[in-house]
Amino acid sequence: MSTISADAAVYRIDPGWRELAGQVTRLGPRPMRTIRGPVDGAELGEVPICTPEDVAEAARRSRTGGERWAAWPLGRRAGVVERFKDLLVESRDGILDLVHAENGKSRTGAFEEFLDAVLTAGYYAAKAPKVLRRHRRRGALPVLTSTYVHYVAKGVVGIISPWNYPLTLAVSDAIPALLAGNGVILKPDSLTPLTALYLTALLRQAGLPKDVMQVVTGPGAKLGTPLIDGSDYLMFTGSTAVGRQVAAQCGERLIGCSAELGGKNALVVLGDAPMARTVEGAVQACFANSGQLCVSVERIYVMRPLFEAFAGAFAARTAALNLGGGGGWEVDLGPLISQPQLDKVTAHVDDAVSKGATVLTGGKARPDLGALFYEPTVLTGVTDSMTVARAETFGPVVSLYPVDSDDEAVAAVNDDHYGLNASVWTSSPAHGRLVGERLRVGTININEGYAAAWGSTDAPMGGFGDSGLGRRHGAEGLVKYTEPQTVATERLLAIGPPPWLSREAYAAGMTVGSRWLHTTVAELIRKVTAS
Repeated sequence: MSTISADAAVYRIDPGWRELAGQVTRLGPRPMRTIRGPVDGAELGEVPICTPEDVAEAARRSRTGGERWAAWPLGRRAGVVERFKDLLVESRDGILDLVHAENGKSRTGAFEEFLDAVLTAGYYAAKAPKVLRRHRRRGALPVLTSTYVHYVAKGVVGIISPWNYPLTLAVSDAIPALLAGNGVILKPDSLTPLTALYLTALLRQAGLPKDVMQVVTGPGAKLGTPLIDGSDYLMFTGSTAVGRQVAAQCGERLIGCSAELGGKNALVVLGDAPMARTVEGAVQACFANSGQLCVSVERIYVMRPLFEAFAGAFAARTAALNLGGGGGWEVDLGPLISQPQLDKVTAHVDDAVSKGATVLTGGKARPDLGALFYEPTVLTGVTDSMTVARAETFGPVVSLYPVDSDDEAVAAVNDDHYGLNASVWTSSPAHGRLVGERLRVGTININEGYAAAWGSTDAPMGGFGDSGLGRRHGAEGLVKYTEPQTVATERLLAIGPPPWLSREAYAAGMTVGSRWLHTTVAELIRKVTAS
């Protein structure tokens, strides 16, 4: 295992991060929580521990500010997001420093987040005026009615964002919610609040009125319920267990929610897969952000004739990854986010080994690099008796399985209560798509691990089964933050029997007419000719 110590490329701590606590909504002085980086425990800043009363105040401000914001022309709102995008680009190096320091991911991983945030902001700034403009729809009866749909903001959107992608998973949800005319309350994870506060400061610098977006910091167990109580729609990213609780609370209030939850994502290596390219892509799919990624791969199914060669090459490439805490571009994997996360990864691997699994590479913590480091790990011989077989590890651990056919691979991938992401590798993309479309998952990547689907911002992203509700990205990820409102105008004659026609005659005429109402001219000609 290649290693690069934190001392080999010391990361930068900006004293200005300490001022970010001023972006938090609070009614008065609050106890402060120190934010420490996972690489070496260095103190990065501090944030207040908000109370339910602070959340209620954030909801009040966001609702009032959101009403004024919604009155802005959509093009003006889009202009703010465009300026925010430009500020992101101008602040690139500082953002990469902060994401690395606060989350621990490599600089390359931080850049992946940064790039996604820039592209998402640019996409929605351009797309929102088209998607949310007033659309004409077919009326109840031609000529007699004129109908259109326009989109009304929900009101206040609550966003609970996770620690693993503190930049992009705050931005990719807040931006469309804001463009739709909503006020926003953002509750970032307690481990990574500084990145969200940095983004909030940039949005306000770009011209977002201060009251429109509020940020509260503190434990989700304490702030989650008041956040739901103060919102008209909720976006949650996190575990399936907490997602169930959030959805139940939203259901009690009859407000909508969208949730991206857990996954036990799979990669399939078909019999004609190009070996070198597949190995490289699979390593990225499994170990980006040290495996702490909702769409990362934890299961790989390989056609049996390729299994031995793939396993050897994959383990060798994994062993060559650079594990370390430095902030330079040469690092491949950083530490895990916290001690509980390290304990979970260790427990999954130790349980598997104790029950007969084989470790091809990795398999142990690296306290010599820092308290939270764990080697990228490849297992074979994993059975259903082992925790790692079905439970989401959310760390740098992947299990390899041989299969004998496409059907066996599809059955194995689908034998799972999750359904978030999958990857299929082949020399024939058409074959890959046929296999991929049989998988019960929300996103499928052919000859790529996860970035192709995730990066297709114009396409919806989300999960099946226990992996979530709703979608982010695309028009779907924008319209969900609105209430479509239909406005229909009656013209000329009333809908219903006119005074000069009996109800029976009206019913007879409408019965005949209804058969042809939605028939195109071409279909009408075809039917008449056929008769």
